[in-house]
Amino acid sequence: MAKRPTFVAIDFETADHGLDSACAIALVRVEGLEIVERRVQLLRPPRPHFFFSYLHGITWDDVAEEPTFAESWPELAKMLDGVEKLAAHNAGFDRGVLDACCYAAGLSAPRLPFICTMQLARRTWGIYPTKLSDVCRRLSLPLRHHDPLSDAEACAQIVIAANRRRV
Repeated sequence: MAKRPTFVAIDFETADHGLDSACAIALVRVEGLEIVERRVQLLRPPRPHFFFSYLHGITWDDVAEEPTFAESWPELAKMLDGVEKLAAHNAGFDRGVLDACCYAAGLSAPRLPFICTMQLARRTWGIYPTKLSDVCRRLSLPLRHHDPLSDAEACAQIVIAANRRRV
C-alpha cells in the first residue's frame, strides 16, 4: 500500500495584479487522506486597489480592518508543521503569491514541494480543460469558485481522490 501523504492545500485570492496583493488565504490540512483542519483568513493587502473583486467579491471595505499577511502568516504557518507538500490548483500562481507575500513581509517562505492539482487531474483522469470548476464538475466535487476555503478544499479533495484511485 502506498504511503498516504500529509499535505496542506492552499488557495489565495488577490486584490490586484501584484503577487503580493493577497486579500484572502485558505489552508486545508490532510492527514491519511482525511481533512483534519481548515483555516481561512481575510487579509489587508498592501494597496487599497482591488481589480479582482468581480471574481471573488472581496473589496477593500471587507479587508481594511483585517490583519496583513505579515501579521497572519506566523500563526497560519503552524498548519504546515510536519507536512510533506503543499497542494494548489495552478500551483505556480499560489507559490508565487506565497513567495511574494513572504518576501514583502520579511519572512522565509516555506520550502515545501507543491502538488499542482491541475497537472494531477490531467495525468490521473485526462481531464481537459482543467480549470478548477471543470475538474470539480468531472469529479462531482462541490465548489464555490473563488471562495478561498472552497477552492482549497476542492484541491485537497482532488489529491485525496487521486491517491484513493492508486490504492
